[in-house]
Amino acid sequence: MRSKLVILLVLLTACLTAQEVRKDTLLNKNQAIELVLSKNFDIEVSENNLEIADNNQGILNSGYLPTLSTSFGYDFSLQDRLAEVEGREPINQNDLETRSYRASLDLNYTVFDGLGRLYNYKSLKEQYDLSELEVRETIENTLIQMFTVYYEVARIYENVQILEQTMEISNERVKRSNYQFQFGQNSKLVVLNAEVDAANDSINLINARQNLENTRRDLMLILNTEFEKEFKVDTLVNFIPELLIAQYIEKAEENNVSVLKIERNLTISDYDIKISRSGYFPQIDLFGSYGWNRNISPESPFFPGSTQTLEGLSAGVSLSWNLFDGGQTAVRVQNAKVGYKTQEVLKDQIKFQVKRDISNAFNNYKNRLYIFELQEQNVITNKNNFDRSKEQFSIGQITSIEFRQAQINLINAQTSRNLAKYDAKIAELQLLQLTGQLLNIDF
Repeated sequence: MRSKLVILLVLLTACLTAQEVRKDTLLNKNQAIELVLSKNFDIEVSENNLEIADNNQGILNSGYLPTLSTSFGYDFSLQDRLAEVEGREPINQNDLETRSYRASLDLNYTVFDGLGRLYNYKSLKEQYDLSELEVRETIENTLIQMFTVYYEVARIYENVQILEQTMEISNERVKRSNYQFQFGQNSKLVVLNAEVDAANDSINLINARQNLENTRRDLMLILNTEFEKEFKVDTLVNFIPELLIAQYIEKAEENNVSVLKIERNLTISDYDIKISRSGYFPQIDLFGSYGWNRNISPESPFFPGSTQTLEGLSAGVSLSWNLFDGGQTAVRVQNAKVGYKTQEVLKDQIKFQVKRDISNAFNNYKNRLYIFELQEQNVITNKNNFDRSKEQFSIGQITSIEFRQAQINLINAQTSRNLAKYDAKIAELQLLQLTGQLLNIDF
């Protein structure tokens, strides 16, 4: 009775699995890319930084526009005055009010500042380009991360299908061994072995399904999306021809994001030198002002009270030249030159590292692709061996242990092929990232 319950549990698990698979919706690669580009947290942060860089490179932050300011003022005083004049009686005046009003509109424009403003503007343009490259780098890294999990979901999903097929075969084996035992064609030990193997297959299937659910949640985290229903992914994998890969490698130095970033930093460092040198030159400013003033004064012993209003335009030009600032400008220029040399060293280092990484990635890709081809052939061999073993087992020419071993060999070959297939694809994507072509291919 207990063995029958085990068999029923195994059959029920397989049935529910098949039903849930049919209810799954497909999340293809393009949909996953669209979701990760629109909702991923890291990409969103990098795009916000790009927006800041775009604001910084605008004309409003260039220093080329004039400044216009206005000011208003009002003064009031209440005083007592004692006037003592020789030969006269002292004159005492109380609560004397003095009021003044003023307003002005001031315009200032820098005509020349040693070209510091020009090179700073160019530097901000380069910093925006650098931010664009940083966004691209974030997108590339996120896509690699997303596809690593995406293909892991695909691999486990295919393994689940293999285990489901294994369950069907194991269930048939249990039924067959029971029939044979009832007719006296085998021993109870054969039945127990079949039930044990079926139970192990059921446990493996349950664990694989749980692993699949966990990995699906990992993918939803990267996509920043929750799906109401279970989903499956595209298990079709296409590889880029090796000739095209070779062309990508030849142009890797022109397209690799790390090399492009260091070149931008090198240009920015060159502008830093020129910006620092602007401190050696004079600065010429133009200014203009429109002012209005009104003063109301109380009477004095010698003059009657008066109200005076002044208004008018004024303009001028000023030149300022810091002939010696204690050596601060010289230090800034020297440090900027050192920074430029540092960027040159980093550029050589990064080029060397990228060249090494591409060589390693290309060899890794070729090896994994070759292993995948071997694993495909190994599946064919084990499938033929299993089919023959199944026929021989059905007519009693081999034992159940030998049949089980052929079944296990086929399972291992199929799961190893799945692993090799997706490992090869991830290796290809990593190589494409190093060559700067990850965002230029059709997934």
